[in-house]
Amino acid sequence: QVQLVESGGGLVQAGGSLRLSCAASGRTFSNYAMGWFRQAPGKERELVQAISGTGGRTYTADPVKDRFTISRDNAKNTVYLQMNSLKPEDTAVYYCAAGRLNHMLGYSSAYDYWGQGTQVTVSP
Repeated sequence: QVQLVESGGGLVQAGGSLRLSCAASGRTFSNYAMGWFRQAPGKERELVQAISGTGGRTYTADPVKDRFTISRDNAKNTVYLQMNSLKPEDTAVYYCAAGRLNHMLGYSSAYDYWGQGTQVTVSP
């Protein structure tokens, strides 16, 4: 069982930046691929960025390409999402997720464990 806790969400103006953090429990953090998902009101949850267990590979969804950067510090059992040039359409609850299938970074079905989410609101 893996427990994930997100932090760092908040209110920011368009063009601003936020960094989300996800702290994970357990002794095998490096075995898990980590993904950041988001869900806006009235919309489906979508995978926005993911990183393999060792950090060697990433997946990035087109809407956040060149703006968001995922990273991880396995010594701290933490994954980050640096969000720059934020837009109002980035407003959503952001969720951290973990999965063991490193060959399926871009597939939401590969993620088995979920955090509680953190709200990101971008004002015009």
